[in-house]
Amino acid sequence: MSEEEKKVQSAAEQPAKAEEPKKKKKHKMPHMLWLMLIILLICSVLTYIIPAGQFATDADGNIIGDQFSFLGYQTPVNPIEALMQIFPGLTGSALIVMSVMVGGATIQIFLDTKTFDHLLDWAIYKTSGKGDTLLITILFCLMVYLGGFGGSDALIAIVPVGLAFARKMNLDGMVGMMVTTFATLIGFGTGPTKMMIVQVMMGTRPYGAFGSRFIFMNIFMIAGLFMVLRYVKMIRKDPTKSPLYENGWRPGQGADETIELKETTLGAKTIITLIIFVGQYIYIVWAGLQGLAYADLFAVQTTVFLICSTIMGLINGMSWDDMGNSFVKGLQGMAFVGFIIGMARSISLVLGMGNVLHTIVYAITRPLMNLPRWISSVGMMLVIALINPIIPSASSKAAILVPIIAPIGEVLGLEGELIVQAYQFGDGFTNIISPVLGWTIGSLATCGIDYPKWFKWAFPRVLILLAIASVIMVILTVTGWTGAF
Repeated sequence: MSEEEKKVQSAAEQPAKAEEPKKKKKHKMPHMLWLMLIILLICSVLTYIIPAGQFATDADGNIIGDQFSFLGYQTPVNPIEALMQIFPGLTGSALIVMSVMVGGATIQIFLDTKTFDHLLDWAIYKTSGKGDTLLITILFCLMVYLGGFGGSDALIAIVPVGLAFARKMNLDGMVGMMVTTFATLIGFGTGPTKMMIVQVMMGTRPYGAFGSRFIFMNIFMIAGLFMVLRYVKMIRKDPTKSPLYENGWRPGQGADETIELKETTLGAKTIITLIIFVGQYIYIVWAGLQGLAYADLFAVQTTVFLICSTIMGLINGMSWDDMGNSFVKGLQGMAFVGFIIGMARSISLVLGMGNVLHTIVYAITRPLMNLPRWISSVGMMLVIALINPIIPSASSKAAILVPIIAPIGEVLGLEGELIVQAYQFGDGFTNIISPVLGWTIGSLATCGIDYPKWFKWAFPRVLILLAIASVIMVILTVTGWTGAF
């Protein structure tokens, strides 16, 4: 073969090689266990780097925000000593960990009674033929309330119901995602019972400000519902506007799906179960208002959850084995969460042992000291919102951040419940777009939605929700809200 022929052959082969797809190495977040260990070890290193310092305290142990001094020497915690704090972190978090595990276990029993499924089917068929707006409103509001009072990643299980609903209404999978996970995450991020762990860690009244947070939840529910209805109106008018149109979705597609919503009546069992489910939270909130010690309140909560979940299971025909299996399933789902809560406490122990926690607080608050308090409260919320997608677990994130934001709030003169509210808003809304939250990603997979398509729709809405939250934070701050209601 001549040199010229070789060149021609080489040129002919090059395009073929160029067409070969290059495999991109996928980067993903490490497992939460390793992420927490990495953070723990990083904190160990920081005790060597960050100057040790302390705020002065008064006779009652309260921080005096304008009296900070560096120790003049380091008190480092080496990596082995840092790892040794894991066990103290676990034992020191026992009260919260066991409460979280029992709560998750008993909620699983409620979900397995299928009471919510019956309620959903009844609402859909009862309003059949009365238009999209009413049906979507009912379903969306039910999901927000479920997320607000019993939300957990176990609610991925109801996404197929929302998807079947969307198909029945000749709508796309985006709507199925919106009326389930989008709605439940709004409720989960604003619900009046969701800040109990943070309140305990902050030293404020468990389930305090219940009335205010219930109002906030409904404000965001209305905002979210408006977003969904606007989207439905858009794709009804022009189906090509659906992000899933290019994936092959067409109105009417999937009308003969095997997933069906079976018509049901809202029987006495369903009504009684719903009353018990909501009633247990009302009783626990009432108990919290009686000034019980934290340990006593947790004892009351555990007892109420166990009794009510057992009654709900028996009413709905579950056997003792069925209830036991559901309890174990829910407990297993929360076991790792409990371990992470303990590890997160270990991180704060390392920072405290190294005397760098106050230095961090001082560095963060120093530029804020001369700013209006309302800017500080909004800023605190936005910082937490940025951190949230990286550490999606609300409980572990609370254990990391609360020891930092609590003294920041004290230094800035912010009320305890105001700090809790900043945490809740910051922690809640970015879950909707978190690429590492199983609840969100699992729901997208069920609905057949690519993450970039969901992000493109959801990100502007998350910004709107955060803007509304910022307005609320400003109002609460300037009016001196204390969380009494």
